[in-house]
Amino acid sequence: MSGTTNAASARNEGATAVEIAALRHAFDLARRGPAVDPNPRVGAVLLDAEGVTIGEGWHRGAGTPHAEIDALADAAARGNDTRGSTAVVTLEPCNHTGRTGPCSEALIAAGVARVVVSVADPTPLAAGGAARLRAEGIDVLAGVLDDEGHQVLGAWIRSVDRGRPFVTLKLATTLDGRIAAADGSSRWITGQVARQHAHDLRAEVDAIAVGTGTALLDDPSLTARAADGSLHGHQPLRVVVGLRDLPAGAALNGPGGELVHVRSHEPHEVLRVLADRGVHHVLVEGGPTLAAAFLSAGLVDEVHAYVAPVLLGSGRPAVDDLGITTVGSALRLVTRSVLPLGPDVLIVATPELQES
Repeated sequence: MSGTTNAASARNEGATAVEIAALRHAFDLARRGPAVDPNPRVGAVLLDAEGVTIGEGWHRGAGTPHAEIDALADAAARGNDTRGSTAVVTLEPCNHTGRTGPCSEALIAAGVARVVVSVADPTPLAAGGAARLRAEGIDVLAGVLDDEGHQVLGAWIRSVDRGRPFVTLKLATTLDGRIAAADGSSRWITGQVARQHAHDLRAEVDAIAVGTGTALLDDPSLTARAADGSLHGHQPLRVVVGLRDLPAGAALNGPGGELVHVRSHEPHEVLRVLADRGVHHVLVEGGPTLAAAFLSAGLVDEVHAYVAPVLLGSGRPAVDDLGITTVGSALRLVTRSVLPLGPDVLIVATPELQES
């Protein structure tokens, strides 16, 4: 067993069974928050001295109370005294004033005696809550169920760790890796179930990016749609990468998310522009030139490959030339999951040296 695993086990052992159960419930609460938001999904549970839940809450989106504040308000609404309680939170309480006040100060004012934290806050601005609590004599246990906490935080924490938006490359191909036939036709390679799944994925990201070649050839709308064809409540930024102009009548100028044209062929520049706009998760949808550019730059964090049991034998490949001339130099991926979608299958994979 590695040193890291031993350390994690020690932190988990420092938490009681009741606190572990409360933390897992806090993860479920956090998932109720919006999938797309500048802020992370966070949940909190307050326990009294006997381990009974006296309040719970989660963050409902930018500008709303943080999870800890929401849980304290819930406890107050129930008529429960929070003095001497334990706060179980999925992310380290913040220690700065933004749209809301510091959660660390709110917990101190509420008389909380112990705080159990899953994931330390990686952002320089908000970090320091645990230290502030300890300075007030509050018992703080951090790093409990850390792996599960990271999974809940998803692309947000991966983006913060990388200092750039998290990049998912989405492919929809035949078994032989084609995205269009020799005559250019491409609708529809995958079936309705897979296409709807892809639309639901769009609704969970901040931005969708395509190259100008794909925008001009396919005239996509890049919207996230529900099964009945209506627009999802959240529409991601629609990003076109390249130098060529789009025609005024392009579908990208129609209903949907804001259109952003990044006049560059450099993936790092694309991510810089998107990071400046608060994007944490970008879905690169095509075409093969843009896919190859992001792969060659080492900027793809995850691949979602929708594969249909179809063979074409010729036509446009999913990815353009990567400059790889031998199998030994192939870009190898680690399969994280395989999901059947009607007649098709979704393979989620990450680069071999990439953490999940």
